[in-house]
Amino acid sequence: MTSEETLSGLGARRAAHELLAAVLRRHQSLDDALEQSAAMASLAPRDRALARLIVATCLRRLGQIDRVLSQLLDHPLPARATLTQDALRIGAAQLLFLDTPPHAAVGTAVALISGRHAVYRGLVNAVLRRVARDGSAMLATISTSENLPGWLRESWVAAYGEAGTAAIADALMADPPLDLTLKSGDPAAWATSLDAQMLPTGTLRRTSGGAPSQLPGFNEGAWWVQDAAATLPVKLLGDLAGGVVIDLCAAPGGKTAQIAAAGARVIAVERSVQRARRLGLNLERLGLTAEIVVADAAVWTPAVLAARVLLDAPCSATGTARRNPDVLHLKTAEDVERLLASQPRLLDAAAAMTARGGLLVYCVCSLQPEEGPAQIDAFLARDQRFVRVPIIASEIGGLVECIDPKGDLRTLPSHLSASGGLDGFYAARLLRTG
Repeated sequence: MTSEETLSGLGARRAAHELLAAVLRRHQSLDDALEQSAAMASLAPRDRALARLIVATCLRRLGQIDRVLSQLLDHPLPARATLTQDALRIGAAQLLFLDTPPHAAVGTAVALISGRHAVYRGLVNAVLRRVARDGSAMLATISTSENLPGWLRESWVAAYGEAGTAAIADALMADPPLDLTLKSGDPAAWATSLDAQMLPTGTLRRTSGGAPSQLPGFNEGAWWVQDAAATLPVKLLGDLAGGVVIDLCAAPGGKTAQIAAAGARVIAVERSVQRARRLGLNLERLGLTAEIVVADAAVWTPAVLAARVLLDAPCSATGTARRNPDVLHLKTAEDVERLLASQPRLLDAAAAMTARGGLLVYCVCSLQPEEGPAQIDAFLARDQRFVRVPIIASEIGGLVECIDPKGDLRTLPSHLSASGGLDGFYAARLLRTG
């Protein structure tokens, strides 16, 4: 056995190296890369958690990491040295943000370099030792906004201002808490059982995280994982007991579960067969039921119009970057443009499913204004049967800061920052009057 093979945690670093390449080089989502990684599957739970933490930190902090490294490299690495570049990033992430002892971070990063890349071992060792010595001082001069791709930062500055964008960028840097939605029962008792705090919205939040399958109530289907912001659109539908709700683009099913738990009959429409199957399995674990329809919501028509329709439209998902830091590197301005073509079609289809006097709620987990308020403004201009119904703070746990000037929902990652933040969501509630 070589001395490198005895390095503590080397397997976790190898897995992180593989995962980082999967996201940045092969443009896989981090969730898909984790699911498909043979290296991760062979690790003990503690090392799996470490590998995921390292790669998530790299993805969140890539701008700052690369800025520090660029200042310590005499010359940029050649384009072919991608594995060396990623090894440097993994080492720097541990030294700058994870308080890893220098000997462990440097030694394991050097050990990642092999084969034709071995010529760079000395460079990796020297650069990371300088990161350990000087990196913290260098980091103090680099804003967290450096971690945002240029197109995204420009968009957010236009929408939320420099200060608002800086607050969002800061909020994206922390590993988020674990949010749970309770199916029924005493929230205070479950908060105690789960070592969680109860947010004003009713969500149970575990700041210590943890594997959901190991927590009390998982096997019994007492709750499901769902960001606190994602629970709010369903609350805008009002009292659902005994009614029928059409839930469009329904997978993975958190909102479907909310609606079913509220006592409504749910017609959950999902285009993807695989996602619809996952939705069904999630509901089965929870002991909840829904009529699942595999169809394109833009062309599907219900047998009867509904008094409540929820459209969680496909979007760029930029609001989820705190939980999915790969979004910062996988999404582009072109992706937003492509989605803007489908969102009006879905809104018009949802409107056609809504009965007179009924409510339509449109939502997206995006911070891009063109996917949210701009879509609603354009819809109301072309379909004058609908009017906005402004949101009241008491409907969303008193979070008045999450209501925009037009009365729509707008959560930002920087909201509730003292207790762990929120995903970025937009939702509008519309009433069909004619």
